[in-house]
Amino acid sequence: MAQPMPDEMLKNTKLINELADVAKDTALLQGVLMRIQETPNLSELVVYAPFTLFPTAVPKAIYHQALAVQTHYNILVDKISQDVDFLQETLASTIAVDDFTARLFRIHQQILKEGRAPSIALGINRSDYMLDQRDNGSLSLKQIEINTIAASFGGLASRTPYVHRHVLKVAGRLEDSKRILDNNPAAGLSRALAKAWELYGSNSAIIIFLVEKSQVNIFDHRYVENDLWKRNIPTKRMQFEDIYKMGCLDQDRRLFVNDQEVAVVYFRNGYMPQNYSSEQSWDARLMMERSLAVKCPDIGTHLAGTKKVQQVLARPGVLERFFPDQPQVVEQIRATFTGLYALDMGPEGDKTVEMALAAPERFVLKPQREGGEWRGAGACPS
Repeated sequence: MAQPMPDEMLKNTKLINELADVAKDTALLQGVLMRIQETPNLSELVVYAPFTLFPTAVPKAIYHQALAVQTHYNILVDKISQDVDFLQETLASTIAVDDFTARLFRIHQQILKEGRAPSIALGINRSDYMLDQRDNGSLSLKQIEINTIAASFGGLASRTPYVHRHVLKVAGRLEDSKRILDNNPAAGLSRALAKAWELYGSNSAIIIFLVEKSQVNIFDHRYVENDLWKRNIPTKRMQFEDIYKMGCLDQDRRLFVNDQEVAVVYFRNGYMPQNYSSEQSWDARLMMERSLAVKCPDIGTHLAGTKKVQQVLARPGVLERFFPDQPQVVEQIRATFTGLYALDMGPEGDKTVEMALAAPERFVLKPQREGGEWRGAGACPS
């Protein structure tokens, strides 16, 4: 298996600085770009996206384990998204204290009450892992979370293999550079969106990229958009406010925005409370969910990706609900779980607090939120 970079190389400050300069220039040449925070909606000033100088060495067996289990995770998310009772039971305690999840769930309930519009569902899920190293040096694959909405960096990640290959070549690590696998998730994302557009069945319909007001990460989207245009599939970038002002449903629940029929709504926004800046944003979300347009994701899949669902899935016997006659599938998924514990009021939550206070360095506190913020680890300052 590939080995980490040798210590003598990592301690060579002159070489590391030279390689860092090469890496930054190569990232810019390859389009691993973001807009800057000061001007998030202009492309005149850009910067390279954050990336590691060297790739992480992953054992081949663990890499293939992650590939194999992803299909099971995708099926699991799909089954959860359609299991109304499970979502209601699982999220009941969260809904009671988290208005954001409660509002999403009310949309889910309203769609069920009206009757689901016959539509295609599209899931684009990103499962995030870390390698857990035991005292004996053995490594195992452990899931951090699964993202079911607005999973990002498929576009930029398509360009990073070249950057790392080039850095390793400049560093004199030619054999290591050959071990870096090709990776083009942007092409996979565009194929999935194109298939949903095709199944919708209207050549004149468009794909909407629902985006945030601050578009720092626009180039990550553009890779996918451009690939769709190469397939002659038209796309539009819109925000919640655009949908509210220009959107409507016809009598068949087809979604039209500015008189253009919408085949697919690809959510690159809508995963945090601040994404919904007004009641109009919530009205727009409901309109899209009620429509025949393919949602990526639909509201059920969005809820299936919540942290509370992830925590409940780790309880004994829960996975068996979704794979009752597939013990090998259950075993493969469960092997990637870490310890996940509830903080609900009551005996279960009290037990979790006890464990965390006894050994705070062993736990990470994660909120019921997406977007990579508000994590805590270790002891709290006194």
